This record gives sequence, structure tokens and C-alpha cells, in this order.
Amino acid sequence: MNRLKVAFIGAGSMAEAMISGLIASGIADRKNIFVTNRSNVKRRTEIANKYGILSMKINELPFDEIDTFILAMKPKDAEKALQILKENIQANQVIISVLAGISNQYIESFLHNGQQIIRAMPNTSSMIGESATALAPGPAASMENVWLAEEIMSSIGKVFVLRENQMDLFTGIAGSGPAYFYYLMESIEKTAAENGMDPDLARRAGAQTILGAAKMIMSQEQTPAQLRKNVTSPNGTTAAGLEALKCNGGGHAIAQAILSAAERSKEMSEQFQEAMPVR
Repeated sequence: MNRLKVAFIGAGSMAEAMISGLIASGIADRKNIFVTNRSNVKRRTEIANKYGILSMKINELPFDEIDTFILAMKPKDAEKALQILKENIQANQVIISVLAGISNQYIESFLHNGQQIIRAMPNTSSMIGESATALAPGPAASMENVWLAEEIMSSIGKVFVLRENQMDLFTGIAGSGPAYFYYLMESIEKTAAENGMDPDLARRAGAQTILGAAKMIMSQEQTPAQLRKNVTSPNGTTAAGLEALKCNGGGHAIAQAILSAAERSKEMSEQFQEAMPVR
């Protein structure tokens, strides 16, 4: 597996997280990882020096030798990069896209018929190896290459394979999800400070509580609803807190956050679809 040759088109924080994960997991050797970007030579040189990988202009990549190209540029730069790729790669080479709002169909429209394309949606927790990442294979993607994409993306966290029509909802749940928990932590910290508790202590206690609850869900087969019932004694403190959440629209607010983020993801995707070239 460490013979895998990977080229990152884009040198932002997501590309760096994936590069770090690939090296740490041994999935790819440093000498087989390439990074390029549109214009920021300083940034890609910085990443190359930090991780001991190869940095170059996109037209200098050894295209024939590379197994997998990872699209990690800004979405607005996708079209130009895809045009360059089409001129230099074959249909059997794998494209993994981590571009928000850009569908497999959009990418396919710029590349060869039958191109091996897999769309991925990681989240910002990839920076600490704890991403929840969705994979949505394109119609031409082989099962072998889906497994390859799973292996690559598992270097930055957990991977979930789904149909592409579920990607917007997944974005609302996991892509945007970390921000919901950060907002919850902000509220915990603010409430603690307003009531005389050290906000740093509240932050650490709240974070540990979220971590513990997440591990409880991940480590056993009980549903969140069952776990909630297990810790809720009649007329107890937890029951009082949950009742306040319900009365103040807590569940409804969470649902609306997920659906609003999903709807925005869909809108972004549709904007790119409208600009898709006709074959």
C-alpha cells in the first residue's frame, strides 16, 4: 500500500490533514506524495518541507505514475484544474474530490468517459484524525477503488460509504456538525461564567462530557434514546434539564440546523451543475 502515489491538487488545511494522516498511517510513503496548487508557491513549499513530500507546479506532475489525484483546491478553481487533468490522465486513474458542493457528475463532465471518480466529505476534525467522512462513488468507480478511497480517508478518521443523493444531508449532520457542538460549548462556557464558575473549568468539563457521551454511543449497541433514558431519573436533575430543552425548542433547533445546512449544500451543488459543460 505504501507504494501508492498520490497527488494533491490544492494545498490548504484539508490537504495538509490528509497528507499528515497518510504518512502517519503508512498508507503512502513521503516520496510518493505530491502537492501542487494554483499560485501560492510559499504555501505548498511550506507543506513539502514540513512533511518531506514533493512540491511542484501542476504541469510538472508525473501524471502517468500517479495512482490517485485528490482534488482539494477551492471550488472556484476546480474547472481549470480539471481541464489540465483531462489533458494528462487516463480514465482508469482515480480522482477523489473533497470539494464542497461539487458533484461527481460535475467532475465527470470535464474528464474522460468512465473516469474513476469518488466524492468525499470530510469535516474539520480531520486535523486531529477524528473526521467523520462520507464517500459517494461515481458510477464508473470500481469496488477496488472505493476500498482504496476508504483506506486513504480512514487515515483522518471514520469513513461512511453512502449514495451521493445523501451527501447534502450528511453535510448537514457531519460536515457542518462540529460547529453545532462548538456552539453548544460556547453556551456552556457563557452560562458558567454568568453564574460565577471559571469558564475555563466549564469548557474542559463540557468537552469531557461530550467526549464521554460520544464514546458511550460508539462503544455499545444502545441507541442515543436508550442511553438518554438510562441517565434520566424521574423528577431528577437530568429530567429537569431535558424538559427545559424541549420547552425551548432544543430538538427542533437541532433538526433545523441540519436541514438548513443540507439545503445550502444542495443550493451550492445546483449552482455548479448549472455551469456544467454539455457533452
